[in-house]
Amino acid sequence: MTILVTGGLGYIGSHTVVELLNNDFEVVIVDDLSNSEKFILNNIEEITGIKPVFYPFDLKRKELLHQVFEAHQIGGCINFAASKAVGESQIKPVDYYENNLFSLINILQEFKERGISNFIFSSSCTVYGQADTMPINENTPLKTPESVYGKTKQMGEQILIDFAEAYHRKISLLRYFNPIGAHPSAKIGELPLGVPNNLVPYVTQTAAGIREKLNIWGDDYPTEDGTAVRDYIYVVDLAKAHVSALKKLIGDSSEEAVIDVYNLGTGKGSSVLEVVNAFERANDVEVPYQICARREGDITIAYADPGKAERELGWKSETSLEEALRTTWEWQEYLNSRNI
Repeated sequence: MTILVTGGLGYIGSHTVVELLNNDFEVVIVDDLSNSEKFILNNIEEITGIKPVFYPFDLKRKELLHQVFEAHQIGGCINFAASKAVGESQIKPVDYYENNLFSLINILQEFKERGISNFIFSSSCTVYGQADTMPINENTPLKTPESVYGKTKQMGEQILIDFAEAYHRKISLLRYFNPIGAHPSAKIGELPLGVPNNLVPYVTQTAAGIREKLNIWGDDYPTEDGTAVRDYIYVVDLAKAHVSALKKLIGDSSEEAVIDVYNLGTGKGSSVLEVVNAFERANDVEVPYQICARREGDITIAYADPGKAERELGWKSETSLEEALRTTWEWQEYLNSRNI
């Protein structure tokens, strides 16, 4: 089966493409390279021995997307194409709504017209807002997210639910917690363009001397050490969950709507300072940091109950925080060696 992977040269997308190819799926990638680099395509080929078909364009260009569906027998889609920076979304809300939702709708129009099912949506734990209790499971009530980014994910989920119910299609909403790490080959990993918005790439760039200091946004949260707590999941473990979710959709013979929802995390929260300390231990390097004021849109604590994914998909995260952070440093050293 041929799977369309939008944003397939990005961080989570590239790792998922590798896992799809390793599981004998054919892959067509569409990526506008706004938050990725084309050399990742060659690195995917080096890892897997297969070079996916690649189209470099913005999914808001409906006529080009239509041509892709005309050229390939698409049997499903994993949609990673979205702007994803929480802080940036607060100052560019219209851009985030346009990019994250219009691209999704354009893909679904093609699915509707062609009778295609098997759609996996890259969602986020931000749809829960600041949950009242931990851990967060799939029955935790959704709240209005703190950030525009989170709101686009929540809206995207609703669009997909309505699509599935109206046209009797199969979808899976995967709510990630915080992906970290890089492929064991050190050939693909998180590659932020410009100043990183996520914690771990900023940590690695600070350790590498690219950034002077790590900014820790707030040390007055009601947590054990005062810094915010998140559930950090190894990106390869996360990528494998997409393959498991896809296989479940493909194997479901129901003619009614199928709407699967899974939280993907480790089930354990780690504070910002715990991550910094674990990175230093794992890689024997120092990370200078400074405490700054809280960042708008951030929540205090979030970690998953991943039990449903384990029960229904046979999937669970297996990689430790320190091991994931070790691969992150290997990826940074790869980038340094190539002046990237």
